[in-house]
Amino acid sequence: MAEPVKGPASYFPSIEKKYGRPVSEWKDLIRSSPLTKHMELVSWLKVEHGLGHGHANALVAHTLAEDSGK
Repeated sequence: MAEPVKGPASYFPSIEKKYGRPVSEWKDLIRSSPLTKHMELVSWLKVEHGLGHGHANALVAHTLAEDSGK
């Protein structure tokens, strides 16, 4: 039996379902943004792309952690 997904990635299925885009596209958007700070990126996703706070926060947290090697 597989381990349940925990942390920010646990939001990914609902993000893909609600917004109709794969998580990889959201990560690419975050990485292509000139913004670098966590909350700036969260606010940008909320304002420019209509994401809810929890979904935006999960995407940013996961992407920044991935990019920092953590």
